[in-house]
Amino acid sequence: MLRKFRYAKKIQSLKSSSQNKTKVSQNLDQKLVEDINENLTQLKNIVGQSNDIKFREFDIYFRTSTKVFICFLDGLVNETSINSYIVKPLMEPNYVKETDPNLSADVLALIKKRMISTSTMQEINTIEAVFTSVLTGETVIFIDGYASALAVGTQGFEARSVEQPDTESSVRGSREGFNEVLKVNTALVRRKINNPNLVFEDMQVGKQTKTKIRIAYINDIADSKIVDEVRNRIERIETDVILESGYIEQFIEDHPYSIFPTVGNSERPDKVAAKILEGRVAIFCDGTPFVLTVPNVFIESIQVPEDYYSRPFLSTMMRLLRVLALFLTVGTPALFVAVATYHQEMVPSLLLITMAAAEEKVPFPVFIEAFIMILVFELLKEAGVRMPRPVGSAISIVGALVIGEAAVQAGLVSAPMVIVVALTAISGFVVSALTDAAVLARFVLLIMAAIFGFYGILMGTLILLGHMCSLRSFGTPYLTPMAPIVWSEWKDAIVRLPLWSFQSRPQSLTWSTSKRQEGQQNKPQNPTMTEEDKS
Repeated sequence: MLRKFRYAKKIQSLKSSSQNKTKVSQNLDQKLVEDINENLTQLKNIVGQSNDIKFREFDIYFRTSTKVFICFLDGLVNETSINSYIVKPLMEPNYVKETDPNLSADVLALIKKRMISTSTMQEINTIEAVFTSVLTGETVIFIDGYASALAVGTQGFEARSVEQPDTESSVRGSREGFNEVLKVNTALVRRKINNPNLVFEDMQVGKQTKTKIRIAYINDIADSKIVDEVRNRIERIETDVILESGYIEQFIEDHPYSIFPTVGNSERPDKVAAKILEGRVAIFCDGTPFVLTVPNVFIESIQVPEDYYSRPFLSTMMRLLRVLALFLTVGTPALFVAVATYHQEMVPSLLLITMAAAEEKVPFPVFIEAFIMILVFELLKEAGVRMPRPVGSAISIVGALVIGEAAVQAGLVSAPMVIVVALTAISGFVVSALTDAAVLARFVLLIMAAIFGFYGILMGTLILLGHMCSLRSFGTPYLTPMAPIVWSEWKDAIVRLPLWSFQSRPQSLTWSTSKRQEGQQNKPQNPTMTEEDKS
């Protein structure tokens, strides 16, 4: 009997909660009324016990006394702006004179045109629009006798300053990085691209968070089909929560079950601006410094903005090193396991004797040894990231040295295995854009090598390459310009030719021949000397 009573009480509680939610939803859909007291009561009922939304009531005088109240969110507004540009002008009697025949009898129009001196203002007439404005840092003014209100821009919250991003540092180039404020991030890109054709479109995603999203593209460069596809995919998102651009990435990517990223991201304004100028679309999300860019192809993972700030010879060499680092971080453990287990004849005799002597006292098979060492390295890396920065660096360095040396001395792992794992780890830091895919691909090749040797590595590599060839990023093949081959784009793939040779934008992104510059005209020329100069 008691159980039935508790069950009935729980059902009643759920029904009551559902009714309250429905009531709040209905209140948000309602329009404002002319009675200011009714508007105030309705807002306070919706807010409930939340103390961060403030209400300030006062009277203004225009021929007769008129009741007014303002509503704002404490912590997201600049109170000095509210006092100086809203409250003080409204309460100042010198602003309105009965004897002035040019003044309209419309108090709302008077306030809009002559009394509030702020740059942004809009008229709203629904409860939902009121809360949307208040929760974004605006101050809403309600006037008795009017079924609409004024939303005035008074944002003034604390934000991180523009700093150099930790994840994409460089020796030469811009030191600016995005922060968590949407308007600051778009301004940083606008400052780099001084072009009226640069378009920013505002969107809103998240039923509960109502996160502001802004897509950016250049009107006469970006393919309109890609822009429409980006817009449609974002509009199709139906979720309660969007807290970071990573949420959006997972909702709009072409292949959600692939280990390779088909949506790019960056903290650097110069990198995002360069991608927009090539015909890509950028997606800004309020509250995060990471900006998404689409389409995203594989070759971008080994390119950095600094490549274009240095001369082509050094840039080409560094890209080749990154390609080598990618192969090392993915394939080194698998190659070592395959050689030590199946293909000892591939190793020189002296080196084979050294390896055999080192493995003699280790109680585990080579595969188990490599698997454990890679897992330990991932644990150390995760600990270094999650711990406070001064402690994290000490754990990463000291932990790796102490554990590695102690494991070798105890005979749990061999010295060559420690070297292999260290080389794998160092190479992984070079291609940080592919860290997730490299870790998973490393384990796949390691297991294949332990079962089939070199043949397993070959099969695993072919499977990964075949999978990458099947990927698309908003219609663009993931392995372009290598597969399919686009010869005109090889000048900025693994090898970077001089900047003056980039005569057109990537055709695989814009789907048209888009001219960028005159190559021969920009090519450096020797200074011409006159006969007088020669003499």
